[in-house]
Amino acid sequence: MTAVATESTNEGYLLGKDEGEAHWLLGMLEIVKISGADTNGQYGLIEVTVRKGEGSPWHIHPEEDEWFYVLEGEFTVYVGEQRLALPAGAFAFGPKGVPHTFIAETEGAKALIGFQPFQFEGFLHEAGEPATERVLPPPLEAPPDMARLIPMAERNGMVILGPPGPPSGQ
Repeated sequence: MTAVATESTNEGYLLGKDEGEAHWLLGMLEIVKISGADTNGQYGLIEVTVRKGEGSPWHIHPEEDEWFYVLEGEFTVYVGEQRLALPAGAFAFGPKGVPHTFIAETEGAKALIGFQPFQFEGFLHEAGEPATERVLPPPLEAPPDMARLIPMAERNGMVILGPPGPPSGQ
């Protein structure tokens, strides 16, 4: 893992393909490419790799926009009432205050996910764990403990509305 010195971020920096702070979160590999420390919390960018059929909980960011750019594989992104199919090269936007989630439709699907501002990073650090390897973590053995995750999300500017998977009724 490459650490980026704070003083160097004012002049820009380079991260290689497998560089950045890596975490395992809810069965996904998430690598921070632009941290809140790099931007004074104004925005951030993560690269996420997801196992087929898995993804984020149904949630809202009251103060944070989120966007998705698919690098490999395919995702379904739900934004409000919309169901969006995203193949590689596609983009989706989840504005603050609108419920959304994403689910990988192919094994090892990969996307860049941006946030403005970058409050999600706090949740990633609190709910995730440092990745010991740059691979997907072992599959989840049980559904995520929502009672544990909900207060963590709320402390970090996010409201979890339901478990990972499509929103009910979709």
